Amino acid sequence: MITEIDRAELKQKLDPKKSIPVEALPPEYFRKVHIPGGIHIPVDQIRSRASEPIPTKDSEVIVYCVGPSCPASRQAAGELTALGDDNVCHYAGGKEDWIQAGLPPATKAAA
Repeated sequence: MITEIDRAELKQKLDPKKSIPVEALPPEYFRKVHIPGGIHIPVDQIRSRASEPIPTKDSEVIVYCVGPSCPASRQAAGELTALGDDNVCHYAGGKEDWIQAGLPPATKAAA
């Protein structure tokens, strides 16, 4: 089951690192800016790479992308659920909501 969460819930889950935020966009978007603590698994690689950074099927995963108009995070959440992950959240607000709220994003220089 996929649980929809808002920014306040995301902040609460990220604070003590209770959850794993996963960005579902292509690499160039993740390198430019992402939610702090986020890991990168593009939606088209969920099936092949999901077990790498996600330790167990019980780990809470929060999938996000740009914002409400972007389908990547909803697709990725569906893929994770289909793979048997029982604890998947979807942050529909995405990076747009996070940044518009004045919260600090993380950046990663291109490799």
